[in-house]
Amino acid sequence: MSVTVAIETPLQDDVRELVALLNAHLLPLSPVEFQFKMTVEQMAGSDTIVFVARDEDRKAVGCGALKLHGGTLGEVKRMYTLPAVRGQKVGTALLDAITELAKQKKLDRLVLETGMGDGFGDAWRLYERSGFTRCGAVLDYPDSGFSAFYEKRLAVAAH
Repeated sequence: MSVTVAIETPLQDDVRELVALLNAHLLPLSPVEFQFKMTVEQMAGSDTIVFVARDEDRKAVGCGALKLHGGTLGEVKRMYTLPAVRGQKVGTALLDAITELAKQKKLDRLVLETGMGDGFGDAWRLYERSGFTRCGAVLDYPDSGFSAFYEKRLAVAAH
């Protein structure tokens, strides 16, 4: 399957639907107080850039976001692909686009928080294949045992 990944507003019905599906997917996997979700309205803020993957028919099949934390730190947020397209490298395409923009913005480190447990194995494999490594708690997330943390150091080319 061929997908295109582009920066888009999350304030579209099909992107809202993806985020709702992500939230529903996450709900049974860990206690709600340890789920650090952004609403689509928060995702539309000036500190967050949202990427949407679309198939040949322009259907939204995945999303992810880069949240800027000032300085040279960025955070990967709201990564999700429809179950029907999993295993077809849509998540990789989204993560590659996020990483490339982070490099363009001269960020030197990307971090992310994801869940622990059986339901997160595919996400861990995606992050690890994309060069992320496990690390300790990041930003202001609690080290609760319900979260796994990853980081990726970015080589920023000198000009």
